[in-house]
This record gives sequence, structure tokens and C-alpha cells, in this order.
Amino acid sequence: MAYVITDACTKDELCVEACPVDCIHPKKDEAAFEEVKHLFIEPDECIDCGACVPVCTTNAVYPLDELPADLAHFAADNAAYYGKN
Repeated sequence: MAYVITDACTKDELCVEACPVDCIHPKKDEAAFEEVKHLFIEPDECIDCGACVPVCTTNAVYPLDELPADLAHFAADNAAYYGKN
């Protein structure tokens, strides 16, 4: 997993639009969109390009190795969303 999305995410989908490999879900047209508090990055599909970081207006996206300790649980949450725990 190269990047992690935290609860600062507003689900505006700017990161979804910026992602060249379509690895950020759920999208507005997917059933889980309304149920989740924030979006998630598919760890096996992410190519570590970083395109999602500068477009995030709430600074909710972190490189895994720069994820603050108090937000570390979001890495596990992200993996669990994709059944990677």
C-alpha cells in the first residue's frame, strides 16, 4: 500500500478523477459510497504515483511512510475495506 486516505476525506472524488489506475473507491455510483465515511485506496492496484495527494483539498491522503502515528489505524482500515487484513 503506497497511500492511505484518512477521515479528513470529504468524498468529493477529486482523487478519483486524478487517479490514473482507478484504484480509489467507492465512487458515487457504487453501493457502498453512502455508507462509508471516507474513500479508500486499493493497495494492490495503487502504482504509487502520488496523483491523488495534491488534488485533495483536505489533506486526507498520506504516503504510508508519512502517515502520522495518531492516524496509523487508517492503514489497517484501508486494507480491511479491500479484505487485505
